[in-house]
Amino acid sequence: MSGHSHWARIKHKKGVTDARRGRLWSKLARVIIVAARGGGDPRDNLPLRYAIDKAREANMPKDTIENAIKKGTGELGGASYENVRYEGYGAGGVAILCDALTDNRNRTAPEVKKIFERHGGALGSAGCVAWMFSSKGQVTVPVSAADEDKIAEIALEAGADDYRQSDDVWEITCEPAAYEPLRAALTAAGITPQSSELSMVPSNTVPVDAGAGRKVLNLVEALEEHDDIQNVYSNFELPDDVLASLGQG
Repeated sequence: MSGHSHWARIKHKKGVTDARRGRLWSKLARVIIVAARGGGDPRDNLPLRYAIDKAREANMPKDTIENAIKKGTGELGGASYENVRYEGYGAGGVAILCDALTDNRNRTAPEVKKIFERHGGALGSAGCVAWMFSSKGQVTVPVSAADEDKIAEIALEAGADDYRQSDDVWEITCEPAAYEPLRAALTAAGITPQSSELSMVPSNTVPVDAGAGRKVLNLVEALEEHDDIQNVYSNFELPDDVLASLGQG
């Protein structure tokens, strides 16, 4: 499991401050706006349904979700966002992949470049690290929600690639095509996932020492704080002592 995944779980345990919640809602609203271009009914628009699910998980107000849908369908005016991917390297030569939604590429690109440089990294050219990642569905289920036999049965029947226990959760990985069947199978079994997402998973991880690990974490966090950045993926592997200190932070 890459350092980025560990960091995501640490943040989940720490909770979300009001300031970060507001930023998260703003980012999720953008995803809904873009997804709603394909139609405002989530029953007929799977990306919109996923976006709404994420917004509800983040406790976004219902009227905020509805307004975002209306902006996407054109019922309400608003900025026009486009998908942009930024790729680069962090300390220790780790790969960094960022997905953004921006209404101004000319503003976002230099800001992202500065963030990389401030934290010992470098923004690269398109395609420089994307080949190291593949799209996967990732679902986590609390260990208390099901035993291994049940998880194995559901994973196998839904066509998942793999499952493993990590601390207090089961981590299930699947191809994008099996993502919805997997979520449906868990729901049918009365199991509520702790988290679920379509993510970019590295084919291999790069171990880094404590110094480089902290620099990379600072870079990832700074990128995540940027209003236009939706997701940040990396392939670094953190030492246990760094993970332990972060978990206690």
